[in-house]
Amino acid sequence: MKIRPVGDRILIKRTEEEETKKGGIIIPDTAKEKPQKGLVIAVGKKVNEKGETVEFQVKPKDKILFSKYAGTEVKLEDDDMLIVREEDILAVLE
Repeated sequence: MKIRPVGDRILIKRTEEEETKKGGIIIPDTAKEKPQKGLVIAVGKKVNEKGETVEFQVKPKDKILFSKYAGTEVKLEDDDMLIVREEDILAVLE
């Protein structure tokens, strides 16, 4: 199934964190925090007050860092995705 976000929303796939931390300690899934890093999958169409289409600061395949409690979680074909507004994106990772 294909999905296209609407308006100023962006579809993100969370990237997984490493399983082990310093010292070789393995953190169980129930104690892990959800990652704040992700990969942009799709962007909507942002329109300004004049009705002109405006470009997003991110594009598909960008690796990003987003706010901890941002967006709405959705499940698509066994993948956990997140739909956020552009203002919830903090940085592009290079």
